[in-house]
Amino acid sequence: MKKIYCPLCGAKLEPIQRGGRERGLCPRCRILYYDNPLPATAAVVMDQEGRLLLVKRAKEPAAGRWSLPGGFIEGEESPVEGVKRELQEETGLLGEVKGLIGVFHDQSPLYGPLVIIGYGLELVGGELRPGDDAEEAAFFSPEDMPEIAFKSHKELAEEARRRWR
Repeated sequence: MKKIYCPLCGAKLEPIQRGGRERGLCPRCRILYYDNPLPATAAVVMDQEGRLLLVKRAKEPAAGRWSLPGGFIEGEESPVEGVKRELQEETGLLGEVKGLIGVFHDQSPLYGPLVIIGYGLELVGGELRPGDDAEEAAFFSPEDMPEIAFKSHKELAEEARRRWR
């Protein structure tokens, strides 16, 4: 049970076993809280030379480390809209989704459980420049690849390379 207090009334949640797991039950509202993962996207973009696009993160988690462009899906957008927005915000590039690479689970030290939806995108415009949460944006060949910060991003990059060789 991660939540300690009810987000509606502020009462301390009581631990209760449901579905084989510990959940939080509000004694006032009688609402049962689940520790559901947040949905996020990651963009896998390769240039004509087969180099992978990465961004150096400007903020935590993993500030100063490299990752795929991506982030949380906004409430009013679809996952496809979210991955295209994040690509543009973080790299200045415009992309069209080629296909779903995979859906992965990851754990964030700041946000808890995440579901990462990874898409392969084809570039259709824009100019490469870091923006939003990125301090750098660059393409890397397999032999020059820096360490990728997140397990799910590593798995996405590996799966994309297997598919698009």
